[in-house]
Amino acid sequence: MMSTPYPHILLALTFGYLLGSIPFGLVLSKLSGGPDPRAIGSGNIGATNVLRTGRKGLAAATLLGDMLKGTIAVLVAQQFGLGAAIAGGLAAGLGAFLGHLFPVWLGFKGGKGVATYIGVLLALSWQTALAFGVIWIVVAFAARYSSLAGLVASAAVPAILWFMGDPPAAALFLLLTAMIWIMHRANIARLLNGTESKIGR
Repeated sequence: MMSTPYPHILLALTFGYLLGSIPFGLVLSKLSGGPDPRAIGSGNIGATNVLRTGRKGLAAATLLGDMLKGTIAVLVAQQFGLGAAIAGGLAAGLGAFLGHLFPVWLGFKGGKGVATYIGVLLALSWQTALAFGVIWIVVAFAARYSSLAGLVASAAVPAILWFMGDPPAAALFLLLTAMIWIMHRANIARLLNGTESKIGR
């Protein structure tokens, strides 16, 4: 009988969490002498809030960092056999996402997770990540709401993964999508009452 890979899966989850909990928005803001993103806007550490400081380059760097920590977590777990390749990658991806949302270093108050979500998706299924991007662009162009574009695109991801024949990844992203929607509950409320900010305003 094969030995149970649970300890290795736990290791992958922990590795992903520690990598995902690196607060790039905060670190890059401090290194560049910019304001603490937690003191403005929504108070979270993600790229959208960093953009509110007016520093587009810093926001872009934050976006890239938050994406890459999800991608790297999955690829490293798969490469070094932290659990079976599939299970280890999924566990590391989940860990990275949770680390971004709830970083232990910041009192478990992190970002909303979209960038890390995309990064994990890119490592597991670049085709689905591309579909996410296309859906986001179409909805954002039509409605001018960034939050709505992200919500709609994320809702499509589990179904796309399922139809592509990857039930484990579909199950993971069903969970991650639910958490994305929960983290965006304030945005959803503003969308419903017509007070959500549009792109370009």
